[in-house]
Amino acid sequence: MRTVVVTGGATGIGYAVAESFTRAGDHVVITGRRESALREAADRLGATAVPFDAADPAAVAAALADLPATVDVLVNNAGGNTDFDRPDDGDDLAALAANWRANLDANLLSAVLVTTALTPRLADDARIVTIGSIAARLGANSYGAAKAAVEAWTASLATQLGPRGITANVVSPGLIVATEFFRDRLTDDGVAQRVAATRNGRPGTTADVAATVDFLASPAAGHLTGQVVHVNGGAYLGR
Repeated sequence: MRTVVVTGGATGIGYAVAESFTRAGDHVVITGRRESALREAADRLGATAVPFDAADPAAVAAALADLPATVDVLVNNAGGNTDFDRPDDGDDLAALAANWRANLDANLLSAVLVTTALTPRLADDARIVTIGSIAARLGANSYGAAKAAVEAWTASLATQLGPRGITANVVSPGLIVATEFFRDRLTDDGVAQRVAATRNGRPGTTADVAATVDFLASPAAGHLTGQVVHVNGGAYLGR
């Protein structure tokens, strides 16, 4: 039985990833900021809930007492496009800086803080998988930039931890409709445009992403590290 930590595990991709590991018989710990939703998800999954804000250094440090002493798989899923929740910055440079920092905190710093805090607890041959985004290659302002930074950081992480047999990779989804990502703002036309860009003519599912994470977390993926695995139906060709 492996011990797995999934950040942002209450809904969407994080929930699907956690569910896949619990079905495999692993001990799964899910984290997130929304305590009520997190505990409800943990009850459904048969997982352990540890609520905290992964982008808050003090909160991460405080949560260590409740996180496992040994971690075999860490999935950094916490994040999302914070621009959906913040006012348009317009020409206000202070507001622009705050909006960019919000996305960097949510998507990059959250993964860096949790991974750094848990590095002493990672087992040899452990697996780190961070959820990226097609936006890192196609754009999306501060969100895309934050996800591009995740890719660069992961390359460094693979070098740092490789001597212990620990792998670090990014799973980069395209359109996944069954999540809270778009805050109900994605129109039918928006879905159609994104699907038209794929080679297989369909949106992705949370199960598509979870299956890719499963592989990267497996012993079969031991020589695959520092990579970005694109799960987008060919909307972006990672070659």
